[in-house]
Amino acid sequence: MRPAPRRPDSGAAPGALQATPARRLPLALRLGADLLIGAAAALGQAPWGLWPVTVLALAALIWRVATAPSARAAAWRALAIGAGHFALALAWITQPFLVEADRYGWMSPFALLLTALGGALFWALPALAAHRLGWNRAIRAAALALALLVSDWLRGWIFTGLPWALTGHVWIDTPAGQIAAWLGAPGLSALTLAAALLPVLGSTRRSITIGAGLSAVLIALAWGAGLARLAQPLPPDQPQIIRLVQPNADQTLKWDPFWAPQFYDRLTALSALPLDPALGEGRPDLVVWPETAVPFLLNEAGPALEDIASQSGTTTLVGIQRSDGAAWFNSLAEFTPDARIGAVYDKFHLVPFGEYIPWGDALARFGITAFAAQHGNGYSRGPGPQVIAVEGLPPFQPLICYEAIFERHLLRGQRPEWILQVTNDAWFGTWSGPYQHLAQARLRAIQSGLPLLRAANTGVSAVIDARGGLRATLALNRDGVLDAPLPGALPPTLWWRWGDLPMLALMALAAAALAIARRNRRSH
Repeated sequence: MRPAPRRPDSGAAPGALQATPARRLPLALRLGADLLIGAAAALGQAPWGLWPVTVLALAALIWRVATAPSARAAAWRALAIGAGHFALALAWITQPFLVEADRYGWMSPFALLLTALGGALFWALPALAAHRLGWNRAIRAAALALALLVSDWLRGWIFTGLPWALTGHVWIDTPAGQIAAWLGAPGLSALTLAAALLPVLGSTRRSITIGAGLSAVLIALAWGAGLARLAQPLPPDQPQIIRLVQPNADQTLKWDPFWAPQFYDRLTALSALPLDPALGEGRPDLVVWPETAVPFLLNEAGPALEDIASQSGTTTLVGIQRSDGAAWFNSLAEFTPDARIGAVYDKFHLVPFGEYIPWGDALARFGITAFAAQHGNGYSRGPGPQVIAVEGLPPFQPLICYEAIFERHLLRGQRPEWILQVTNDAWFGTWSGPYQHLAQARLRAIQSGLPLLRAANTGVSAVIDARGGLRATLALNRDGVLDAPLPGALPPTLWWRWGDLPMLALMALAAAALAIARRNRRSH
């Protein structure tokens, strides 16, 4: 009797754990399970912070893809899991459409669906490639982890980039997040994916247990390195006192003719509050208002200059819109104590469809305009990152809202002494978006070794030290001020000196190793 023919190599040894054949389960059940795996993978993001759940869910993703019967099945599995992940992690994307719900509310579910599927493609295409390139389960798993790492990095660039809810962001609020000072955001993603990969490489219960142990050791090493960095003393604070003003202007009312003057009065009243006696006497050295804080243009600010100067009693940085001919800008302007306009910074990385629309003037004929722009059909780009010097303060780099999620926008060639972010997170709702935005601001501080202060319209305003620690915060949906001394800066980090080059080199080496192994197998 002839022995039964063996199936093509699946990478499993005799007696190995085998995945349940997908065809035994109904399609709806398999799809639902994959969506749940993806949603679980998002639970490590802020505000939940359940990073062990993310690691386990990504391990399930890698297992599902590596054991798929075909490359096509692998891609569909990754697409479903990715859709579940991005649907939960980016659920705040529905909120901008609900600000004018009577006009744009119908777009909200479509925005969530398209965003989830668009993000899922960044998992499905790596799965397709990994399955085609890998000749057994272990190699497919390793190739997928590497491809997802590359995909995370590419998400910061493709179509102007959206590096939100990266797999590495789950570590920001933990000591392990400190490794970003050396390896940046890709280093954090590498930690997540390596921890998820190691248990999946095993083909027996014993080897899976060993892999899980190695995963725990890897996380412990990153955790320990982070604790060692956190144990180092921070530099002393600067003598300057900064006031961050949070007016809590509801986005649905912000431009209403009745409410807009009241929000402006709230800004000036908060700016005029006396300084906390524990911080000294007199006035703060700088007052900061959030993004698009006032209902008038910078071009029309003349009557307000003296009012703001008298109320603040010091230099005030105002988030404001301005025009230059037919061009409109989302700006941050210096209002001096003697009622002049000083330095002006224009936002240069604009939110697609929020602040600009390709071919905006043409599409405006059909009623399609950018959501956030209150004038014209959308904003124009500013000249790029800048370091600004305001009298009496150390030089700083301003970032407006969305710009702070891009590590590549930090000016590493011209080092400031601190970073200022003004933002209007009212667009992000109150559930997850503002907290995820805050977490990414903390990551910029860790990477750069620079303190970061953020003034947010509805919160969360924060003073962040040079290691990403929250020195002080003002919670969501509260009006008030944060008065704090400017934290000191650390020496330039390894990431500040080299950027993502070390991690890109490691990714290239890993890809080369897989390519060499594949070539050697073919030649053999």
